[in-house]
Amino acid sequence: MNKMPRISLFIITKNEEKKIAQCILSARPLVNEIIVVDSLSTDHTVQVCKDLGALVFSRPFDSFTKQKNFALSKVTCPWALSLDADETLTPELVDEIKQELQNPTANGYELGRINDFLGKRMLHGGLKKEYILRLVRTEKSTFQGGLVHEKLTVQGTAKRLKAPFVHYSYDDVETYFEKFNKYTTLAARTLFEKGKRFCLLQVLLTIPFEFARRYILKLGFLDGIRGLIWASFSAFYVFVKYIKLWYLWQQKRF
Repeated sequence: MNKMPRISLFIITKNEEKKIAQCILSARPLVNEIIVVDSLSTDHTVQVCKDLGALVFSRPFDSFTKQKNFALSKVTCPWALSLDADETLTPELVDEIKQELQNPTANGYELGRINDFLGKRMLHGGLKKEYILRLVRTEKSTFQGGLVHEKLTVQGTAKRLKAPFVHYSYDDVETYFEKFNKYTTLAARTLFEKGKRFCLLQVLLTIPFEFARRYILKLGFLDGIRGLIWASFSAFYVFVKYIKLWYLWQQKRF
């Protein structure tokens, strides 16, 4: 059996003291290096990371793409694993990665993410299991995208692994709307910088479609009240994003 290659875990953070330890500890049996790029946290995130053996870099946030590319540039191992602070590996996935990397057959691996929302596993509404490229050969990879919705890319082939990792996305409504405000602002700025204009008709058509897509087409109603909340929040996200886009154009006029 071939020797297990060295793996780096890299994470970007901002005020994640409540979740970052769980994230790092879930990956400790797998990784040889932990890189954290922190966006000037005001809580104990940095100290928690250092106490767990992470190498921490401080960098003001400018975009998710640039922040994660900076983190990736600090990786020294041949393989790199990208996680968010509110994500954890399952023991089954750790074992599967160890076995696969004994004799890797791809330059990247898509991992299946399952989502917890308001304290319960979501099985529908587009949240059941998302496959996302997260484990890559370091020298073959980069992030692409804009201010938000960054995407990890890899040169060459990518495969899917079976075991999942878990995204503890929003434990409460307050946390949801804290991130909601940040993400809708970044999304609106991205559209504005691309020259996208506000269109009232598009907004009026998109909002009900987004709700129906999540709640009916993707069977969100089977998740009970959480399915209804998720579909409603998703539709509201679209509305607020475009209202912020409208406001950016209004500001430019004056």
